[in-house]
Amino acid sequence: MDPFVRVYGRDIKVEGWLVRTARIDGEKYCFLDDPEPVVDGLKKCSARIDLFTFMQRLPEIEPRYRYPVEWDNFAALPISTFDNWWMKQIGFKARNKAKQAEKRGVALREIPFDDVLVHGIWEIYNETPVRQGKAFPHYGMSLPQVRQYAGTFLDQSIFIGAFLGDKLIGFAKLTMDETRTQAGLMHIVSMVSQRDKAPTNALIVQAVRSCAERQIAYLVYSNFAYGKKQHDSLSDFKERNGFQRIDVPRYYVPLTAVGRAAFRLGMHHRLADHVPESLMAKLRDFRTAWYARKLQSSPESSL
Repeated sequence: MDPFVRVYGRDIKVEGWLVRTARIDGEKYCFLDDPEPVVDGLKKCSARIDLFTFMQRLPEIEPRYRYPVEWDNFAALPISTFDNWWMKQIGFKARNKAKQAEKRGVALREIPFDDVLVHGIWEIYNETPVRQGKAFPHYGMSLPQVRQYAGTFLDQSIFIGAFLGDKLIGFAKLTMDETRTQAGLMHIVSMVSQRDKAPTNALIVQAVRSCAERQIAYLVYSNFAYGKKQHDSLSDFKERNGFQRIDVPRYYVPLTAVGRAAFRLGMHHRLADHVPESLMAKLRDFRTAWYARKLQSSPESSL
């Protein structure tokens, strides 16, 4: 089945086999001010779609629409000025990390999406097959694949590079919503070998500066919590940099009898969301240890 349909000028991504669920392509960066035409278009679509889901943009945290709603969340940083963030919102440890990056020669600047950037991203993606205790999904990508993957939403995106001399050691992609109210960190990745220079902290600094200069009210770093997992090293990193959990409505619109049954039975959630968090934590620890052993025994680990 085609994973995308075009409805009312919107690219809609369709996933699943038993329950076909549709969502806006780039849903954390694109939003619907008037969902009814899209819902009507999906009902008339020739493709089988059982359930449609969408989120509200910030700062709208009260439900606006009549559709069934559950709660999702953003890791969001409210931005007034860069100085306010630097002096009042960022944690002491994160501020020191950012200063450390500058002292060790990390330079930051906004950069165009071109062949030079694509090659730099390709090098970062292919540095290591494992990140944060799990397989890194972009490892092994070819240059054309990197160009296609990183080159989405170019008309509403800002690319930031962290450089050591002329070498790209980290990058971030900021993607603004249609109203330029919020900008999401669609990608933020740095070289593991350069971790001592804190390039990811430096990229956050420049991302805040870029948003403040454009009067973008919120910088969003995906979710603060995922399912039942409330805290981990990544959420701690976000919190130290001033991000906070903001709950927003997520709507589910059943379009077929299958969709209505799936929503009532909770089948619109991932299987992992039905597993107790205590068991999921043990499984994550096992996965981290397994990948650590695999990486240690890999020929690449001796390079």
